[in-house]
Amino acid sequence: MPQCPAFIAFTGVDSADLIEGMQALSRRYPIEWGILLDPAKSGDMLFPDDETVARILAVPGLRFAAHVCGEQARLIADDPASAELPLAGFQRVQVNHGFSGSSPEQVANVIRFGRTRGLRAMLQCLGAFPADTGLDWLFDTSFGTGKAPDQWPALPPASGPFCGYSGGIRPENVAQILDAIAAPAGSQYWIDMESGVRSDGRFDLGRCEQVCRAVYGEPA
Repeated sequence: MPQCPAFIAFTGVDSADLIEGMQALSRRYPIEWGILLDPAKSGDMLFPDDETVARILAVPGLRFAAHVCGEQARLIADDPASAELPLAGFQRVQVNHGFSGSSPEQVANVIRFGRTRGLRAMLQCLGAFPADTGLDWLFDTSFGTGKAPDQWPALPPASGPFCGYSGGIRPENVAQILDAIAAPAGSQYWIDMESGVRSDGRFDLGRCEQVCRAVYGEPA
């Protein structure tokens, strides 16, 4: 039996109408709620407007991660002093600045950006998990397209960084993917999904609950 993830990240929360259901599900399972941010797309599908984000973040007792995209993500990676994005209320920030990986300078910039705002920073990687423990690493070759990779990299040793997995994970296959990841007993990691918990383009708490039940079983 593979080790279960420390928590599940459900990314793409897009409506304040979800708050009550998010609270109920978070009382039963360990969850991080991801909100996609890009000022240029505010109010578009996947990217809630500022008022909606503020209403969601005002809810006590929930854990949130900002998934920053677009120009602001590029600025964080290349010129963090120029980035202007309010992130109060989040606990982690993932910087989605491109599909080609991050240079050492960009990694350092993202770490610095997170620390100056009291947030744990995250970056995506495309293969084996990097050794840098200054931030968290998400293996993701899908970038929101719902495509699963051919194989999943092994977790680093316990002294290494905190790492997660994303790509094509959904209620129908999450148990099989955990078997494929084969995390050893006692290891710490998370799984993240976006397209796998949407129905007709909208964030679907019912599918989130299906994932939680498949991973953790019925709550006590």
